[in-house]
Amino acid sequence: MNFKDIKYLLAYTIPLSGFMAVEYAGWQSWSTVVVGFVIVPILDAILPSSTRNVPAEKEESRSKMLFFDLLLLLSAPVCFVLTWFYFERISSSNLPAIELAGMTASVGVVLGSLGINVAHELGHRAGKTEQFFAKAGLLLVMYQHFFIEHNRGHHKNVSTDADPASARMNETLYAFFFRSIIGQYFHAWKLERIRLNRINGPVFSLKNAMLRFLLYQLIYLSFIVVWFGWYVLPFAFAIAFMGIILLETINYIEHYGLRRKVLPDGKIEMVTPRHSWNSDHEMGRILLFELTRHSDHHYKASRKYQVLRHMDESPQLPTGYPGSMLMAAIPPLWFRVMNSRLMANGSA
Repeated sequence: MNFKDIKYLLAYTIPLSGFMAVEYAGWQSWSTVVVGFVIVPILDAILPSSTRNVPAEKEESRSKMLFFDLLLLLSAPVCFVLTWFYFERISSSNLPAIELAGMTASVGVVLGSLGINVAHELGHRAGKTEQFFAKAGLLLVMYQHFFIEHNRGHHKNVSTDADPASARMNETLYAFFFRSIIGQYFHAWKLERIRLNRINGPVFSLKNAMLRFLLYQLIYLSFIVVWFGWYVLPFAFAIAFMGIILLETINYIEHYGLRRKVLPDGKIEMVTPRHSWNSDHEMGRILLFELTRHSDHHYKASRKYQVLRHMDESPQLPTGYPGSMLMAAIPPLWFRVMNSRLMANGSA
């Protein structure tokens, strides 16, 4: 392992700031929001981006290094501990509304950036351990159907109108939220029914992963009520909502306006690096475990984050993911900046 690989430990500054938010309250209750959406965008704007790739001859050995996998496998336990700490804090303290809002936002950002993002990476792995931790990471945001829809739906239909998670040109982020969240949920049910029909499995049984996910989530919510009381239940939904909004904002910027062409024979062209927006800005790359090198991820979903490559033909975002997410929240600004880039890419 190269000493420079220690940089990925910086991803844990996000949950660390979450623990600070819950522990110290006050103005520090907003710590994770400030780190993620003030400090990181500033650093992305100041620090140079890098297009360097891991040499091809080192990819195989680097992919097998335990260090990189451990960073991912730790994420779900960290998120569970933080969530427990958060529930304990709000159930035993009479906090002002502004501090409760800050803590909730901070924990939600952790669950979105570390929890869902790492679950996304692990969900592409074949091992049962990795898949277990992927589903565990999605439990706290009650979005376990993402495991089905992302792997079996999004990667097949990306950058087409058949994919709820691919934003259309001139579609606002807020309209996208409704279409993507609702569309992905119902499409996950459809995909699971198709799978069960193929193996002659009953839809209304625990062979149905969607029903199992519902059961797990009900058990999780029931545990919260029994252990912490009804007062805490709305906060469980609030942090889940924050994590989901963070995920869907990332979905929005990753494929905004990009479309695969319909070929003369009526088929859709293969996914190419031109169908995902990329960012080589260092801080966003590190904190999100290279999620920002998204084109290579779609080119080969099984490629581990530590060997994802910059691809010259990929369209590039004007800044890192956090800064782009802030821009997307202001539709006129987003359209002004991105539509010209979109047309230049020729994949609209």
